[in-house]
Amino acid sequence: MSRYAFTPPFDKGAASADSRPMAVVDLLELPGALSADAPVFGLDLGEKTIGVAASDRSLTIASPLQLIRKTQFTRDAEALFALMAGRGAEGLVIGLPVNMDGTEGPRCQSARAFARNLLRLRELPIAFWDERLSSAAVNRVLIDEGDASRARRGQVVDKIAAAWILQGALDRLRAAAANPTTTL
Repeated sequence: MSRYAFTPPFDKGAASADSRPMAVVDLLELPGALSADAPVFGLDLGEKTIGVAASDRSLTIASPLQLIRKTQFTRDAEALFALMAGRGAEGLVIGLPVNMDGTEGPRCQSARAFARNLLRLRELPIAFWDERLSSAAVNRVLIDEGDASRARRGQVVDKIAAAWILQGALDRLRAAAANPTTTL
């Protein structure tokens, strides 16, 4: 039996029925599924690329890292796992592209399928983070602050969006640690 039992994301009933760690965890449970001082990676799953960001070891700061050009899933996963090994990262935060009304559509299903497929290859804790408007926000910053051309934005937006997603998740973890009785 693997260290992590696969449980569909956010299935609290299944989580309480099985006390073993889950592969897909609630964001607030992610630090407990990691070794001390292990960084995490954030992913923004684009149509043609996977934006990758890395946290520092204190889970405070997210930095854009790299783009993985999508080719074939196994190759993409191998590239991701090699990056993770190089940084000692043990977990993932995957951006979940929830619709503006809070519902989940095909893009969310695709993100969840990506996580399930990763878990077939490797045991690691994965959390999802609502990424609504992350790419739009990053594009706006790149246009307003960086005066970046469309071509330049296309080269960097997914990895910066991955950092945006990961930073939001890290900020949520820090807020929960600072005030554990308040729900955000």
